[in-house]
Amino acid sequence: MLIANARLADGRTVDVRIEGERIAAVGSLGGEADVDAAGKLLLPGAIDAHVHLREPGFPHKETWETGSKSAAAGGVTTVVDQPNTDPPTTDGAAFDAKAELARKSLVDYGINGGVTGEWKPDELFSRPIFALGEVFLADSTGEMGIDAELFERAVERAAREGVVVTVHAEDATLFDREALEAAGEGVGRDADADAWSAYRSAAAEVAAVERACEVGADSAAAVHIAHTSTPEGIDAAAAAGATCEVCPHHLFLSRGDLDDLGTFGRMNPPLRSEERREAVAERVRDGTVDIVATDHAPHTHEEKEAGIREAPSGVPGVETMVPLLLAAAERGELTRERVRDLTATNPARVFDLPRKGEVREGMDADLALYDPERVETIRGQDLHSKAGWTPFEGFEGVFPELTLVRGAVVYQRDADDDGAGESEAFGEPAGRNVRG
Repeated sequence: MLIANARLADGRTVDVRIEGERIAAVGSLGGEADVDAAGKLLLPGAIDAHVHLREPGFPHKETWETGSKSAAAGGVTTVVDQPNTDPPTTDGAAFDAKAELARKSLVDYGINGGVTGEWKPDELFSRPIFALGEVFLADSTGEMGIDAELFERAVERAAREGVVVTVHAEDATLFDREALEAAGEGVGRDADADAWSAYRSAAAEVAAVERACEVGADSAAAVHIAHTSTPEGIDAAAAAGATCEVCPHHLFLSRGDLDDLGTFGRMNPPLRSEERREAVAERVRDGTVDIVATDHAPHTHEEKEAGIREAPSGVPGVETMVPLLLAAAERGELTRERVRDLTATNPARVFDLPRKGEVREGMDADLALYDPERVETIRGQDLHSKAGWTPFEGFEGVFPELTLVRGAVVYQRDADDDGAGESEAFGEPAGRNVRG
């Protein structure tokens, strides 16, 4: 395949030749083009290092097929699935069962190994796990929170194995239970969702980030802090030499949006104040934050229509991550190069994926082509997750026209002048475990 006249994030216009699964050449190549990009933006396929595709156990929420279609339609070519499924991915048999299901994925993937009181590290580390984590320092979906002693043992073992530890950092001893007890009895979009933000306090995140980094330093482990929602947590991770991620919902939403979202805006960690959101966004722009990942955690509309104490935590996001960031770039809020780095180049570096994350000769041909001038309105009904809704309803997004995984077309659409897809098509499952 030859993609001609593509604009890269750094502004260069190039041709890209693909041979088999790899990029064979980048430059002024000539020859008959299979795809004339006509100056549109070509980015390396995004790596979403934090998704919950819900299989096994909860296929009514999402499956590897539907979740990977949603990823491909958002320009994501690699996803990393977390362990809080049913059964949790804490032993060899559970890993093998999930790996079999993952064969339905259209995009490449990693499978994280989890930690509970019943985990079997010898079995897990004999499998091609992506990383250890999400290791939960407080209960979230799946109730996999662990105590301090087990966390220390897990980090020590990961350090010996040379595996990154991804940490869900919240200290449950600092949760404000009185704030949750004072919440009203509304449900769904009428619920007092702000009580959840007050309950799972910012202080709880910051303390847990600091503790996770201390334990990591004691074992010389590589620690990655998942879904940091506070500037203080980001700064603590950076000061300790750990890496961290920010999710689009913490970047684009705040407690001020909860009057409209209700329990559809309940997640862990929760939304923060507008002041903190702005400070997080500044750290995303200035390079303090390493990556953006989604914590894609779909639940059905019916499940979310509950009270603030009963509704499940989490929001879908894998399909809207890059579109939201590109729309922000078009508004001048960050650069296209920063979007590339946050979603592709830096995740490949943090998690040691040497053939991914760049448009360069010899790299996997994981690519997504965008028309930056086609800014669309995000609608949940147009997305491909089983959730069927999005917390970003009405936001602007720039969606891909073409997505390739190792040279195979996994998503393609032809759009009309209004930005709506006249037609779209998905390829066959092409995904592989990036750890072999």
